[in-house]
Amino acid sequence: MDTLLLLNPIAFSIGALKVHWYGLILGTAALLGLLLVIREGKRFNIPQEVFMDMVLLGVPSAIIGARIYYVAFKWEDYKDNFWDVFKIWNGGIAIYGALIGAIICAVIFFRRKGYNFWRMADICAPGLIVGQMIGRWGNFVNQEAYGGPVEESFLRDKLHLPDFIVNQMNVEGVFHHPAFLYESVWSFVGLILLLVLRRQKFMRAGEMFMSYFIWYSIGRFFIEAVRTDSLAFQAPEWIASFVNGLWSPMTALGFEQGYLDPAYGNVRISQLLAIGIVVVAIVFIVVRRVTGKADARYSDPIVSSKVAVDDIGHTEKVTGEEEKVTTTSSSAQDDSKQVEDKKE
Repeated sequence: MDTLLLLNPIAFSIGALKVHWYGLILGTAALLGLLLVIREGKRFNIPQEVFMDMVLLGVPSAIIGARIYYVAFKWEDYKDNFWDVFKIWNGGIAIYGALIGAIICAVIFFRRKGYNFWRMADICAPGLIVGQMIGRWGNFVNQEAYGGPVEESFLRDKLHLPDFIVNQMNVEGVFHHPAFLYESVWSFVGLILLLVLRRQKFMRAGEMFMSYFIWYSIGRFFIEAVRTDSLAFQAPEWIASFVNGLWSPMTALGFEQGYLDPAYGNVRISQLLAIGIVVVAIVFIVVRRVTGKADARYSDPIVSSKVAVDDIGHTEKVTGEEEKVTTTSSSAQDDSKQVEDKKE
């Protein structure tokens, strides 16, 4: 086989500055996700500046969260080289960490703006999955986050993938599962599902956001297993057996789990976390429905408490001025009457 040329990760250079495809793809993903959120926000009369500010704060928070999450589980590799923690350009971020960082930022930001977090998170859910759907192609260009080895025939004949994907999955002469593509396609289907759900009258506050987590986590559970770069830990054997048992139906479709060094761990952290998220999300929806806390529907108006307070203050000010004018007018009428009485 002739040597296959890989995609150049550098899109273009401006002097000494090199612009990477990875950064451009992530930027495009964030922008398209933001535009989708802004468009939905207009239906609720939410200023687009609210979402733009959220992105400006949320993206750095997501990157920090993603790095902290990764380093925490790989501390042995960083404890003697502390400054490497900050070298994020060398790789090493985790999507769940990014979500944690972004959510913490969003909770604080939306509360300061006077908006209910769950209502705003519902609007943002489709934008999040769009970002993940597009952002995974950055992994494709960088030739990273791929799965275990496969035969070229599996990619061409069974999955019917185009040449540019098959060729890029040839890493040093070995073909690999295009895990990035699996997650991108799964996210695309999830996007369609969320767009349909948000127009259903039965959807309550917080349920769009939870639906996003349920869908993404189910896909991540199965996709994570084919990867070879997973964060892992040593868990009791019954947990490992349980996780492997849930994944086992994939073997009937011709998928094999990626290699996981037994000395490193026997359970992939993202798989276990995915199971936990699905369970928590379902319990969240059920409990809120049963206890009556899910009283607001997705389609209900969204009003900022800060705006409401400002409006009330403005009304009180206007009312006070009107009362003042009325009092002054009445006083003037009384003075005029007294003058007329004296003349008589």
